[in-house]
Amino acid sequence: MALKCVPIFFCSQKPQSLPEIPALGYSRGRLVLDLRPIRLECCALGASAQSAICLVEDEKPGAKTSPTGKIDKDGNTISRGFHKDLNLLPKPLSKTDLSPFPDDGSNVRVAFQGISGAYGEDAALKAYPNCETVPCDQFEAAFNAVELWLVDKAVLPIENSVGGSLHRNYDFLLRHRLHIVREVLLVVNHCLLALPGVEKQEVKRVLSHPQALAQCEMALTKMGIVRVSADDSAGAAKIVASSGRRDMGAIASARAAALYGLDILAEKVQDEDDNVTRYLVLTREPIIPRTDRLYKTSIVFTLEEGPGMLFKALAVFSLRGINLSKIESRPQKGRPLRVVDDSNKGSAKYFDYLFYIDFEASMAEKRAQNALEHLQEYARFLRVLGCYPMDEVL
Repeated sequence: MALKCVPIFFCSQKPQSLPEIPALGYSRGRLVLDLRPIRLECCALGASAQSAICLVEDEKPGAKTSPTGKIDKDGNTISRGFHKDLNLLPKPLSKTDLSPFPDDGSNVRVAFQGISGAYGEDAALKAYPNCETVPCDQFEAAFNAVELWLVDKAVLPIENSVGGSLHRNYDFLLRHRLHIVREVLLVVNHCLLALPGVEKQEVKRVLSHPQALAQCEMALTKMGIVRVSADDSAGAAKIVASSGRRDMGAIASARAAALYGLDILAEKVQDEDDNVTRYLVLTREPIIPRTDRLYKTSIVFTLEEGPGMLFKALAVFSLRGINLSKIESRPQKGRPLRVVDDSNKGSAKYFDYLFYIDFEASMAEKRAQNALEHLQEYARFLRVLGCYPMDEVL
């Protein structure tokens, strides 16, 4: 006999109908309100009765049931077939249903620093090919855009294989409460751009971002070209396109040349051919770490004072076979100096540092969890900035 849960009501009055109420259901992760009424009837009891049991329809003694039928008032079985269209039945949730955004980035707004044609936009389109890119004039404006729900994500550079780390963005990672959910490795191809029909020897001045100019210093010196700083590389290409000057060029990407109608006079004018910039994708919510592929975890911490504290902090990863791919130190702006007592010469002042570390392990792994638990024994402050899949240079 099938058991069903039914409400039990107690009363001493004549049976009467109760109000019709809607029912709640659950479908594909959403609460559904069923507006079809369910009529509940009260079971009349004597004054001495303390409890009552109301049998549901298919629990009447002696009634025979079938797996696909129900019983009428006379105890007869009413045939009922299975649902004919199985496609209309609720389906189990999949990984795609739990993902807030499609993998191709459709319907996703991504902020970057610069204007259209900047390398940051190239990184955003590499990560999310069908996304809507949103230019920002400053790096912190991109952080703010995510926090204010103006965009869904931000793509910002954190280090370059030639120019090194972008320290300002490290400071923003700590200042803002965003989470790293992805990294993008973008191969940089600096191109010398000029107006259509201009020859390379006609260019006497070139505009670009200071870091791009520094990465092309030797090549531009050989050409005898004067370097002029601009806010960003794509902005420099736009200035050249609007100026109409044949003696002016820009260092920018090939996509910037196509956007602003410029000719590419030379490609890969950077001093080092292997020029890669690493970008971080930031969102308001972290992703769930997994173990089905290589993951990287980024943290920031400060240490207690004492000899060998940094050695002990790094040893928690070595003891568990975890590789460190990046370590960066930044002075702690809130308290840049630390006073330490010295028994011989009184007190001494030292810089108080924040340490940023990237290690190759997922937070879903027990060894990573144990390493951070061990690190907390030496750290005064510890924060996980994000755990995300590792990218590859294509």
